[in-house]
Amino acid sequence: MSVIAPCITVESAEQYEAAVERLHPFAQRVHIDIADGEFAPTFLMSDAQVWWPKEWTVDIHAMVARPIEYVDRLIALKPHTIIFHVEAVADIIPVLQKIKAADIRAGVSLLRETVPATVEEAIKMADHVMVFTGTLGQYGGTASLMQLEKVRLIKAINPMAEIGWDGGVNADNAYTLTQGGVDVLNAGGAIANAADPNQAYATLVSEINKHGVI
Repeated sequence: MSVIAPCITVESAEQYEAAVERLHPFAQRVHIDIADGEFAPTFLMSDAQVWWPKEWTVDIHAMVARPIEYVDRLIALKPHTIIFHVEAVADIIPVLQKIKAADIRAGVSLLRETVPATVEEAIKMADHVMVFTGTLGQYGGTASLMQLEKVRLIKAINPMAEIGWDGGVNADNAYTLTQGGVDVLNAGGAIANAADPNQAYATLVSEINKHGVI
């Protein structure tokens, strides 16, 4: 069964606190972005500033150029999943091993241009594989539905991997993404920029749970 995970993609502690307060009444699983200003062209909240309500299931998406410098600090936060980009480092396997050894789910994210077959070993080891079609470090972006082909390719490599999607999730495409095999739909601007975030979340949940034919 697919889930909607609201994203927190902010640059300051004040914005972060406001986002947590906004999502707290309804969010269950939340996707928190951090970025180093190098791999992603913007600085977001640092790992030292991140916190969350104890009842949340949290995935941390680290858009950083050197995962090995972050992995210990992220493990110490004890999130549900830690996601690094396979493009950030030549060999991400030791990083994934370290995460899994800490009894935390290890995730990898693939940019649009990355072909799953070229990072097969990382996909085999990952508990979560995220198809990234958005804009690094920003809300918004476009859900390039052609990237859904990657879901089939990822599943062929690791049938047990949970599939995430980051980029352009909205009420118009959520059902299609779910039917395409996406397990976790990370929704950024569709919720963060909504006049009523609670209602926007409820609409997305309704879309992924509806029955019918595309």
